[in-house]
Formats: sequence, structure tokens, C-alpha cells
Amino acid sequence: MRNIFIIVFALFCFNAKAQQSASAEVKFPAADPSPADIVYFPLNAPKAKAGDPTKPVIKIVYSRPQKKGRDIFGVLEQYGKVWRFGANESTEVRFFKKVNIGGKKIKPGTYSLFAIPNKDSWTIIVNSETDKWGAFTYNQAKDIVRVNVPVKTLSKPIEYFSLTFTEINGGANLIMGWDRTQVELPITF
Repeated sequence: MRNIFIIVFALFCFNAKAQQSASAEVKFPAADPSPADIVYFPLNAPKAKAGDPTKPVIKIVYSRPQKKGRDIFGVLEQYGKVWRFGANESTEVRFFKKVNIGGKKIKPGTYSLFAIPNKDSWTIIVNSETDKWGAFTYNQAKDIVRVNVPVKTLSKPIEYFSLTFTEINGGANLIMGWDRTQVELPITF
């Protein structure tokens, strides 16, 4: 009996030591300066309580770079060049049901969002490739739709790249704001 106790005690100590040394060796990455965020339409979809029939129609996962005193559009993000619509990984949009963007019907699924910013208008791109870093491997042949939208100049700058939705008749506007720039993409469903 005493030998069994000694063996069990030794195994317990060895296991505790192994777990301690394994966890001590793990080095976690530093927090990203462009944190990831998620926006839904309807905005309250992820907070729906039991019995609430609200279901998500659109979900966007994106990273939020900061202005940090820099000039953004036309300088940091050059005019006329494809941009990842955020930071880090390409921004991903999930449609939970069929939507219509720029006259094109898009089936439910996950897509990436890109943009080509210009001074007075932007081209917003829905692309079928996902899980890519930035726009470095962007493939125009995978575009589902491209829509030109006007630019609105804001009176006050927005520090973090921000996305939200506003409800419109039969759908929603995806609204992007950063620095002194705002664009809206109508989505119907």
C-alpha cells in the first residue's frame, strides 16, 4: 500500500512539473495594434435573447487600423490601388441569405471585401477568395462584384477604421469611416 502511495505521489509531482514547464515555455504574441472587430446587420443580432426572432443577415470580421496623426487616403492608402478594407487579414463578409449589391445577386456564403479608394469615389469589391493576408495576393479574376460609391468628407477625423450598418428600405447600408472619409455601400435582400 505504501508503494502504491509513493508511485501515485511521484506521478502527480512529475505531471505537475511537466505542466508547469510546458506552460512556462509558451510565449504569447503581443496585442495587435490594429485590433480585430466584428459588425453585424442587424446590429443587435449577436445580442438577441432567447425567444427574440432576430437573426443575422450580414457579419463582417475586420481589423481596425488607427490614424495615429497620419494622412490616410491618398497617402498611406494610395489612390487607385487595391486596399484590404482594414488591416491585417483581408476583411471578410458573410451573407446569411441572398443579397443584392450593385445589381448583382450574391448567394449566401463568406467573401472578402476590398476597396480602391480615390478622392471623390471608391470602388468597393466583393471577392470570392478568403483567408488571405492583406491585398498582396488579391486576384481580380475572383471578383464577384465591383460597385462605385461616392465619398463624403467628414468635418472631424475618425481615429480607428470603423464599419457599421444603417437600415434602408429592403436592406442596409454598409458605412465605412476613417480619417475624414466616409463611404456607403447599399446592400438589399
